[in-house]
Amino acid sequence: MLGAEVGHKSAHRIERRIRNSGLVERKTLEAFDWDFQPTLDKDFILELARLDFVRRHDDVIITGKPGTGKSHILKACGLSACEQRIALRYARCVDLLDDLHVGLADGTYPSRLRAWVRPALLIIDDVGLGQVRKRGDEPTAAHTLYNLIDRRHGHSSTAITSNIDLSHWGRYLGDAVVTAAILDRLAMHAIRIDVDGPSYRQRVAADRATKRKKSKEPTETPEPEQP
Repeated sequence: MLGAEVGHKSAHRIERRIRNSGLVERKTLEAFDWDFQPTLDKDFILELARLDFVRRHDDVIITGKPGTGKSHILKACGLSACEQRIALRYARCVDLLDDLHVGLADGTYPSRLRAWVRPALLIIDDVGLGQVRKRGDEPTAAHTLYNLIDRRHGHSSTAITSNIDLSHWGRYLGDAVVTAAILDRLAMHAIRIDVDGPSYRQRVAADRATKRKKSKEPTETPEPEQP
C-alpha cells in the first residue's frame, strides 16, 4: 500500500512537470517509425534520450525538412526529462521570441529571460517556421535569442530543431553577425543531427487519400443468371 502511494505521488509530480514545461504533445521513441527514416541511427537517438548530454551541458541541433521527425525526437527527450526530474521548458521558436518581446513592452523582460535561462534543458522547436516579427526600434530576433543562448552557454543544455539550413538563420532572425555569434556558442558543445528523409505527414496524408478513393469506388455486383 505504501509503495502504491509513493508511485502515485511520483506520477503526480511527473504530470505536474509535464504541464509546467509547455510540452503539449507527449511523444515517445517507442512510437517513432524508424523504418520510415532509415538514415537515422536508432541506437544513437535512443542514447540521446538518456539525456547524458544534459548532464554534460551539451547542446543539440537537429536539422531537416518539415515532417521528418525532428520535433518528435526532442519531444520524446523532453518527456524523458520530466520523468527523470530534469527541469524542462519547451517552446516553438516564434512563441519564445514573442514572449520575450512582450516583456520588452510591459517591463517584465528580465524576469521572463531568467525563466527561460533557468531550466536544465530548453527545447526550442521549429526555427524557420512562423513569422518572426520586428516591432519598431526593438531588438531583432537575433539579439533576443542571443541574450538567451549566451546566458545558457556552458551552464545548461539547449536543444533546437530547425527547418532551414543554419546558413539561413541570419536572414530569418534579422541579423547575420549576431546570428553567427549564436551559432558559434551552440556549435562549441553541440550534437549535430541532420534528418535527410521524406515527410511522414505527407505519407500519412497520401495513405488517407488512397483509402478515401478506394472507399468511394463502386463495388461490382454479379449479374443475375438468366433462366
